[in-house]
Amino acid sequence: MIIFVKRLCFVKKIFEDTETAFALKSDTELDRAYFLFKMIKSEPLVRIGTAITNFALKAHMPVEHLIRASVFDHFCGGVTEEDCLPVIKKMYKKNVHSVLDYSVEGKQEESQFELALEKTLQSIDFAYEKQSIPFAVFKPTGFGRFSLYQKLTEGEKLTDREKLEWQRVVERFDKVCKSAHEKDVPLLIDAEESWMQDAADNLVERMMEEYNKEKAIVFNTLQMYRWDRMDYMRSLYQRAQKKGYFIGMKVVRGAYMEKERDRAEEKGYPSPICKDKHATDENYNEAIKFFMENEKLALFAGTHNEESSYKLMQLVKEKDIIKNDQRLWFGQLYGMSDHISFNLAEAGYNVAKYLPFGPVRDVMPYLIRRAEENTSVAGQTTRELGLLKTERKRRKL
Repeated sequence: MIIFVKRLCFVKKIFEDTETAFALKSDTELDRAYFLFKMIKSEPLVRIGTAITNFALKAHMPVEHLIRASVFDHFCGGVTEEDCLPVIKKMYKKNVHSVLDYSVEGKQEESQFELALEKTLQSIDFAYEKQSIPFAVFKPTGFGRFSLYQKLTEGEKLTDREKLEWQRVVERFDKVCKSAHEKDVPLLIDAEESWMQDAADNLVERMMEEYNKEKAIVFNTLQMYRWDRMDYMRSLYQRAQKKGYFIGMKVVRGAYMEKERDRAEEKGYPSPICKDKHATDENYNEAIKFFMENEKLALFAGTHNEESSYKLMQLVKEKDIIKNDQRLWFGQLYGMSDHISFNLAEAGYNVAKYLPFGPVRDVMPYLIRRAEENTSVAGQTTRELGLLKTERKRRKL
């Protein structure tokens, strides 16, 4: 730990600069963000607000305008791709890119999977046309039923009908990966719960082998709160080296921690989650170090952690890598960690914000998860509030 701190001394500390971080926010937007995070900090308020919102939506009460004016506009770019363009252009003026994320979750119908496919293809076209959008993205369960991935992951035999259903999932993956390859648009594929992830990993690996022969186009996602992910990464790297393809990887800490632990306890198997936050942090930092020390790899470092960001900045400096090398990107979610995103962009690094979009009602599961995650990670919310408070004071002075 002492060595790590000494290394950090060589990297200029930049994340305290709130003027750069919130330059795009008006005073009104700054105040809204402050009061929103104040509410998110309270777990009872989040629970009550979630219950009321879900009830209002199910009862078809006219609350969409209220949601749109508060939490939706803070964490989402808009309802459609075109709706997101003002936000995209605004951020790009500060050299912060956008990743359009169609954040509709939990669908079960083939028609919805086909719609997600079309939305992803449109996002690839958008990215092809605009420098401000360097990646496209989709979730595996956007293209097929969760239970189908789970059945494959758990080694169960598929029925004839399910085999045909899975073939359609494979075809959707192949269609978007082929389009991304033809248009030279890197494609980020999100990770989900551990009990369905092996099936997704295997399918993404097939896509990498097919479309990453010249460089990383298809990116999988590693959730580093899982203690087994470095072993998986090393074995994947060995296979890629033998077969001669590049690996693209988004590295994140993860988004399903409570659900993972609860299920492991309920089902009576060892939790796939690291024993504590320190172990997760070490796992994450080991992953980004692996990417900096090996060849034929591309990294999208999705992190809201300042220490890991400084660690990666230090590795870039030590390895004499140019800051805007296209094989290396920092990423954060829209509406969070602007002090990391905008200060990194100001310093010359590649930065992209995940910009969710979709109909207000359909995006609510995503927004609820954002609120719950911020509530469970108390330090994150406290940090956001402290920075917003500092900037409000700075402007008044």
